[in-house]
Amino acid sequence: MLDCYRQLAQVLERLPAVLATVIQIKGSVPREVGAKMIIDANGQIFGTIGGGAGEAKVIQQALKMLETGENQWIEIDLTGAPQRDTQGICGGVMRVWLERWEGDRAISLIHQILTHLESGQSVSIVTPFDSFPYLSDDCPEHAFIETIEPPPTLLIVGAGHCGIQLAKVADLIGFQVIVQDDRAEWANVDRYPNAKIFNGSIDQAVEALATHTQLYAALVTRGYQYDLAALKALVDRAIPCRYIGMIGSEKRVRQVFQAAEIPLEKRRSIYAPIGLDIGALTPKEIAISISAELILVRRGGTGRSLSESLRMRD
Repeated sequence: MLDCYRQLAQVLERLPAVLATVIQIKGSVPREVGAKMIIDANGQIFGTIGGGAGEAKVIQQALKMLETGENQWIEIDLTGAPQRDTQGICGGVMRVWLERWEGDRAISLIHQILTHLESGQSVSIVTPFDSFPYLSDDCPEHAFIETIEPPPTLLIVGAGHCGIQLAKVADLIGFQVIVQDDRAEWANVDRYPNAKIFNGSIDQAVEALATHTQLYAALVTRGYQYDLAALKALVDRAIPCRYIGMIGSEKRVRQVFQAAEIPLEKRRSIYAPIGLDIGALTPKEIAISISAELILVRRGGTGRSLSESLRMRD
């Protein structure tokens, strides 16, 4: 979502655009409520609301809107019902709100949104269907109220072989990546081009992220004492981390827990050994295992194979 609004800000410096937002869904559909797509006056598209014929329908209407300026609803029918015009066979229906954005007022609103999100804070956007959106915690009738969370931030503690691969995958799946390691020859922009680098202590790094509400942490350090320092700093954080994972064998994990004197109730919230059991061996595979667990925690998945229920029925 942060990237979406950054892109919209860039577009509006040059051209008006339509912001298409999924505001209602029913049944099986390709995207969630809040998914967005930008269509600018040159016909360029940024983001997606699911692809296929349904998205093509939205793009076509958005280009017309850029001429008329009239906001509108679009319904995407994915039921595959033979008696009416449908755009797919997923099984559900999506309602998409198309809204024209342009000018100083729109740019000002986007900068307000970005200020909140980039500082790690959520923001509530009210979109009335008869006027322009604004920021508020109120819930008026006849409006779409959307609370946008800041992008998740992954703090990677340790800049070794697993850390460098994890940073790549985490960036790919939408995490803002910060790497903390006191060794500048390991933690630097050449090795981590898509991450922010912090060469101070772990205590200083956690303090700098004190206001972030969506902080995830992966401990892939080079030694026992670094695990201890990181766990103590992260477990005692005023705003609890969404996720704390620590690499290592079960024996090492138990020893670190005991040395750090972490209470049992807090231990249960720590993912250690880190990652999902997919048989990972190499640093790249371990990075994928950890990233899969990050997605599971973020999205609320089960970790089961998606084909399991169908195979069992068959």
